[in-house]
Amino acid sequence: YGRIRGANDRIQIGQIGCSDRAFGLRTMLKATAEASDSNFDLRSVCDIWSVNLEKGARHAEELFGRRPKTFKYSEDMLGDGELDAVMVATGDHQHASILAEVARSGKDAYCEKPMANTLDDARLARDAVRESGCVAQMGSQWLSCPYQQRVRAIIRSGRLGKITKIEQSWNFNGPRWRLPRDPDIAAIREEDTDWERWLLGRPARLFDPRAYFEFRIYRDFSGGITDQWYSHGAGLAHFYLDHFIPDDTVANGGIFAWHDERENPDTFQCLSTFREKEVLYSYSSSYGNGYGDHTVIRGTEATLHSPGGEGSPRWYFVPEARSAWGSNVVFDRRAETDPEPELVRVAGRDDEVPPVRQDDNLEAHTSNWLSCLRSRKTPNGSIESGFAHSVAVVMATRSYREGKKLYWDREREEIVERPPVAG
Repeated sequence: YGRIRGANDRIQIGQIGCSDRAFGLRTMLKATAEASDSNFDLRSVCDIWSVNLEKGARHAEELFGRRPKTFKYSEDMLGDGELDAVMVATGDHQHASILAEVARSGKDAYCEKPMANTLDDARLARDAVRESGCVAQMGSQWLSCPYQQRVRAIIRSGRLGKITKIEQSWNFNGPRWRLPRDPDIAAIREEDTDWERWLLGRPARLFDPRAYFEFRIYRDFSGGITDQWYSHGAGLAHFYLDHFIPDDTVANGGIFAWHDERENPDTFQCLSTFREKEVLYSYSSSYGNGYGDHTVIRGTEATLHSPGGEGSPRWYFVPEARSAWGSNVVFDRRAETDPEPELVRVAGRDDEVPPVRQDDNLEAHTSNWLSCLRSRKTPNGSIESGFAHSVAVVMATRSYREGKKLYWDREREEIVERPPVAG
């Protein structure tokens, strides 16, 4: 509480990583500045590739009218005693280590997802944040979306009855994360970056511009679909259920559509259970066909259905018409027609029909973070949510790669190959 800031205290923010997602985060900060008197400066940017660093500085100046300080290395930027908070938007395999570095420096943090894609890294980041007491927001922006929060409120109200299943199918038709004509791949030279720093402990290999920018398709650096889309999906499932980390996961898939350099699947499905909640959770993605995105949350009394993909704000509440087998009728609400779907609305937006899709750059999430930097309250994307989605990602990736069902031992915080015995 000694770090609570007043409205007149100008928060000094830095960014580590200046690529595409950092561009999105700067866009979110700009939207937050326009939505409220948020009172911050984008003080500094950091990237080991000189070209990205200059792009980030130039874009920040365009948005905020002031050129930020520039740093090649994170430790130099974090040595700035005037810096209050740092946004991490680097490669998937780098997030956790850099988040831990930020926390240990005494700064608050915003960390892109996945927070981690190994269990050791997940523990490292979570423990560093816990020990430092910093405010850390995970980049799971849909947790701040008022429509997803309304969905959770409906579930909490009991209107759906007993939840038994959550289904997500989010798809795309194209060679996701493979950019054969990417100008950055043609432009980067090893002497303009630090390849050893970029690898950050992953297996040594010769400098590879394609891995540098297309890391999501390579096994050493990412799970691909699991790190990217499934981290959002699992995070939302945890959010809806108020229950973190599945008890087990089994996954399958393969490279069925895009036979390029990719080592991670373009078609993927996994199935998990939450034992205490008695809920089955299924997630799937296909990059060979973009039809039929949806999320369905099934309860004994009603269903919540979204006809969109990741983060869709369009939801319908659909009551169950009848529950029966033979003469054993539990309830029968049928009239001349079955109950009509009811559009899920948010207070203050009663006249809106939400779109099926919305922009990734959700202002509400950076606004929530900045508010929590002042109040020291826990943000919507807490460090515990980051640890949970990271464990879910690791379990799903390992299950696919190892061809086996895996389990989460909650007491020992370990991924195991047999159901854990309760202590």
